[in-house]
Amino acid sequence: MHQELRVRLEEDGANDERLDALAGYLRNELIQLDVEEVTALRIGEPPEGSRAIDLVAAGGLFVTLSQSAERLHAVVSAISSWLRRGSGAQRTVRLEIGGDSLELSGASEADQQRLIDLFISRHSSAGSNP
Repeated sequence: MHQELRVRLEEDGANDERLDALAGYLRNELIQLDVEEVTALRIGEPPEGSRAIDLVAAGGLFVTLSQSAERLHAVVSAISSWLRRGSGAQRTVRLEIGGDSLELSGASEADQQRLIDLFISRHSSAGSNP
């Protein structure tokens, strides 16, 4: 059984190229974890007659991982750590599993950790603990 985590990055004043670069940096970190796959987040089919294969969201990632509290915790912790290491720019990361979302931004580390723990507990296998 696996989970599908959608990740959307935002940075004040960033264009699509910058968001894609940020997503690439984050992807490089996430593929080092025990995840099945990290790909660009697809947002729909291309318009009829176009040569594009798929439309992707700028700054978006699609992470497939096993449905375990430990793996989800590792992924969310890596994303939170990456966000804190930002270059001072105002960044936001939105995580979504099955319509349930968590937004990480300028909140204190303690507040973010409480939100992360709650999010993980809602999406963990029965009996697993982060």
